[in-house]
Amino acid sequence: MDRIKALIESRIFQNTITGVIVANALILGLETSETAMAHAGGLLMTLDKIALAIFVVEILLKLAVYRLAFFKSAWNVFDFVIVGVTLAPAGDGVSVLRALRILRALRLISLVPSMRLVVQALLRAIPGMGSVIMLLSLVFYIASVMATKLFGEAFPDWFGTIGESVYSLFQIMTLESWSMGIVRPVMEVYPQAWLFFVVFILLTTFAVLNLFIAIIVDSMSQEHKAAEAETRGELGSEHEEIMAELKALRAEIREMRGEQG
Repeated sequence: MDRIKALIESRIFQNTITGVIVANALILGLETSETAMAHAGGLLMTLDKIALAIFVVEILLKLAVYRLAFFKSAWNVFDFVIVGVTLAPAGDGVSVLRALRILRALRLISLVPSMRLVVQALLRAIPGMGSVIMLLSLVFYIASVMATKLFGEAFPDWFGTIGESVYSLFQIMTLESWSMGIVRPVMEVYPQAWLFFVVFILLTTFAVLNLFIAIIVDSMSQEHKAAEAETRGELGSEHEEIMAELKALRAEIREMRGEQG
C-alpha cells in the first residue's frame, strides 16, 4: 500500500492524470464535429473509454489506499461524483448523460492548486454576496415598479409588466444594446427618461456589482493568507522535527565520546 500511496501522490502521476483530463476534454469536443466523427469516430470513442477507465482506476487506487478517509476530502468527493455521473448508462433515452461526460474536465479544478484556490475563495465569498444580492434585488424591484409605471403604457413589450421590466433592466445593467436598443427609443417619447436609466446604471453596474468584485478580492486575499499560514505551519513542524533529530544526534555523539573517554 505504501508503494501505491507514493505512486498516486507523486507529481508524475498527478501530471499524467491532468494530461488525460485535458486530452479527454479535447476528444469530447471533437465528438461534436460531424467531420471528425466521420473520419475517426471509432478511435475517438475508444480513446474516451480508455480515459474513463484511467479515471476509474485512479479512484479505486485512492479508495484502496485511503479507505473511508478518502471521503473526508471535499475534492475527493467532487472527483468521485464527477466520475460516477459519467459512468451512468447513456442510451437514446438518456442522451443528456452523454453530454455530462464533459464534466470530467472539471476535475482540473481539484488537481490544479491555483484553480482550487479560486473556487475556495468563491465559496468563502458566498455569505458576503448574500447581502449584496438582497440589496441588488431591492434596487431592481424598486426600479422595475417605477419603469412599469413610467414607461409601460408606451412600451408594453419592454416595461408592460414588472417581469418584463426586470428583464429589460437586467439587459440595461449588462450594458448590452442599452442605449440604441432601449433608452434612446424611450427618450423619443419621454425626453427626460435618461435621468432614470443613468441613475439605475450608476447604482447597479458601477456600484452594486463592484461590491461583488470587492468581496471576491477580499476572499481571495484571505484564502492566500490561509494558504501561507498553512505552509508556514508545515515548514515549522518540519523544522522542529529536524532540530529534534539534530539534538538526538548530538546527545548520541556525546554519549559515544563519554564511553570512549
